[in-house]
Parts: sequence; C-alpha cells; structure tokens
Amino acid sequence: MMVVMAELIRVDDPADPRLDDYRSLRDTSLRKSLESAHGLFIAEGEKVVRRSVEAGFEARSFLMAERWLEGLADELAQAGDVPCYVVSEADAETITGFHVHRGALASLRRRPLPKVADVLRHATRVVVLEDVVDHTNVGAILRSTAALGADAALLSPRCADPLYRRAIKVSMGAVFSLPWTRVDDWYDAIEVLAAAGFTTVALTLDGDAIDVAAPAGGGKTALIVGSEGPGMSERWQQSADVRARIPMAAGVDSLNVAAAAAVAAYALWVRPHVK
Repeated sequence: MMVVMAELIRVDDPADPRLDDYRSLRDTSLRKSLESAHGLFIAEGEKVVRRSVEAGFEARSFLMAERWLEGLADELAQAGDVPCYVVSEADAETITGFHVHRGALASLRRRPLPKVADVLRHATRVVVLEDVVDHTNVGAILRSTAALGADAALLSPRCADPLYRRAIKVSMGAVFSLPWTRVDDWYDAIEVLAAAGFTTVALTLDGDAIDVAAPAGGGKTALIVGSEGPGMSERWQQSADVRARIPMAAGVDSLNVAAAAAVAAYALWVRPHVK
C-alpha cells in the first residue's frame, strides 16, 4: 500500500484563508462556533499532535514553523493527502493570537461521541464531571484521574469541551486515550451508573460525609465531582451511594476541583493497593 505524505505548503500571508482553522485560538466564543460548524478541533505541540494522530483522528491540515518539521516527520509522512502549512513563527503568532512556542498545530476532524453504554461496557473506574466549565480543569481532571486508574469518563451537557485546545494541552493527550462521552439525559444518569453496577461516590464539602480514604467497597466505582463554584447538585449528592470528603487542615476549606479529583482518585483506586 502506498503511503502518501502531507504536502508542505509555505505560506507568507497570515491572512491567507487556507489558515482559517487556526485563527484566534484564544477567542473561546469564536472557536466554539467555528469548531462546531466545521467539526474540527485543534491539537497544539509536538507531543499532543503526535498523540492525536496516533489515536486515529483524521487530520484536516497541519500548521508548523520550519524548525518543527523534522520532529513530526513520521506523522507527516503518513498523514495522507492533507496540507501542512509552513509559516514563520511571527506569522503563527499573528494567526493564532499567541506565541506558539511549541511550534506545531494540527486541525483534526471530530468523531461522533460514543454511546454511554459503550463507554461503560468495559470500565470499572469512572470519573464523572458535573458542570465543570473551565477547560483547564477538565483537561487536568482527565489527565490525573486517567493516570490514577480511571478507565472512562462521563461529562454533563454543560461541561467544558475536552477537545478544546486548552483542555487537550493540559491533559497532555489523555482525552485521546481515555474513553469519554457526554450524557444528554443528566437527570437520570446516576440511575444509568447504578444499573451498570457502579458504586457512585460523590465528592462533597459537607461535614457529615465520610473520609474519602475510607473503603468505598470493591467492584466498579464512579467518582463524581461537581462544578467549580456551587459544587455538585443536590440531586447527585443525595442520590449517590457514598458521599465523601477530603479532610482539610490549616484553615483551608477546599481544593481546586482538579486537585480534589486527583486526591480522591488516589484514595479510592491507588491507596487501597499500596502495601
């Protein structure tokens, strides 16, 4: 089978419409509209671009400064008949709206989200995000919980997009390896987890919750974290099998949601096996 290499196209005009996929990457509202309309997402940095391609996402195009071509030569050699736009680093900054210090970007096609049942089918440790709206937090939660044993993730409809550039970057590509999907019918989602055999553990600040380090039972476990400000909804807190908290010291009342998810994932999934 013949392997087709990406076509290198040097572009000197940052206003060239062929570069539109990469414009104003820090403008969240514009990016949501553009990426939704065209079914694309942006990967940034050599490692993340490589992981996105290795995960099987189809590239629409690449955008790189000259010095990053060698580092991604293997991916470009097997990318197929897609353009790789080569620009100066100054023009890359003009196009994207920030200094692209990692020098490489890729525009990739989104895939249809899998069904909840398919994501849960082979999972035993699931992290569940309710209305976590910050892209950095979503990326950090997926990265840390995947590292600590999660093998799937479920997101409420209002959660930030895991395939937004910032979320992908913070996750270091974990969004490509950890199976995840959104749950449209959020009100009844906890019953779906119960029917699939999961013990649900809701992370809360309430003083009457048990210590997250206490045994939550064996078998399948779903760790649930709530939004950054108001926390988890009352329905999810009251419907969960276990309400757990992280003990605080030195007058600190809470942790960032990404840090809390990592601590809880360690307590639930790693610590019980440490001897």
